[in-house]
Amino acid sequence: MSEGGRPTPEKRRHPAHHDYRRDLPESGLEIVYDPPDIDEPPGAGDEVDTDQISLSRRLRNPRTIISIVVPLIIVALVARNLPGLQLEKLGPTIAAASPGLLLVAFLIHYSGFPLRGYRWHRLLRGAGANIGVRDATEILFISWLVNCVVPAKLGDVYRAYLLRLNFLVSLSRTFGTVFIERVFDLFAIALLGLAAGFWSFRDGLSNEVRIIFALGLVIIAALAVGLLLLRNFGRRTLERLPLPHRVLDFYDRFEEGVFSIRRGDVWRIGALTGLIWSTEAVRLMFVVAALGFDVNLGISGAFFVALAASLLTAIPLTPAGLGVVEAAIITILTVIYRVPVTEATAIALVDRGISVVSVIVLGGIAYLLSSKTKGGPRKPVGPAVS
Repeated sequence: MSEGGRPTPEKRRHPAHHDYRRDLPESGLEIVYDPPDIDEPPGAGDEVDTDQISLSRRLRNPRTIISIVVPLIIVALVARNLPGLQLEKLGPTIAAASPGLLLVAFLIHYSGFPLRGYRWHRLLRGAGANIGVRDATEILFISWLVNCVVPAKLGDVYRAYLLRLNFLVSLSRTFGTVFIERVFDLFAIALLGLAAGFWSFRDGLSNEVRIIFALGLVIIAALAVGLLLLRNFGRRTLERLPLPHRVLDFYDRFEEGVFSIRRGDVWRIGALTGLIWSTEAVRLMFVVAALGFDVNLGISGAFFVALAASLLTAIPLTPAGLGVVEAAIITILTVIYRVPVTEATAIALVDRGISVVSVIVLGGIAYLLSSKTKGGPRKPVGPAVS
């Protein structure tokens, strides 16, 4: 029985859920469901096809190559013909940036990873997996590398796979913790972005800002309704469909991961999420300062620009929103804040250099050196302690 008096998914399972004789049909995540070993915890047997999740295989996939090359070509063509962009000044402008302030921006960006690792550690504890903060942070950082080079947010799937590869945990329940983490992220981005926008444009809202605000409100409403439907009608809906019981079992564990967060942890996870996304805004503010531009963004403007652009990374069309996010930063800076195109482009390129290119470089090193990517005997996880 859960804290709210609602039966847990395990108690609501169909009595025939023990039937694992058939494989789970292929899906977009290419999950294969195997019966758990007798000495593993319940749910520890669900698996991901290692060949399909392979990073090297994905990088050689034509769709991945297209998703990287096409946005770069489009960005280059747009930049070449963008009115007011002085390409000959762009390189010297970036080269003249203050190394000290860029280092501060770099450190602020990477301070977010231990915070993200600790947050995921708390979510996993709620799901019954007592994974250390260091292990959670290491796996999460490597998954960011995957998100930066592969589209469709495959890094989130890869994160659950790495955890399953190294620890005796339920893959589907881990997916649930990653899902609820993303929900917290979207709530925080929308709420902080709206608050920053209202303060930054308290003297009046332009039509462009109104559109962004409307998008934020739609996202908040959609997330709230989606969680409500998932909590109250998700399994009921699946039970009415002609699905194998093992699919319902997989969904049960996923739902356990989504709603396993302890009531007392909600405020802590929310505060951590707000702090995590604050690092995005502060990083952008130091990037602008490092370039020495006379841009009057302020802290509220930095929050608005950074979070409005981050919202677009949720659209899994290109790796890390390549091309889309840069265009959004430049558009918001030029249209709303009247920043010259050349300066706005320099800000976008430097900021994305820190948040994406450096992750590819350092994440690639971590991927090669980390024992987590190589697997080995899976470690048992002790029960989480309140």
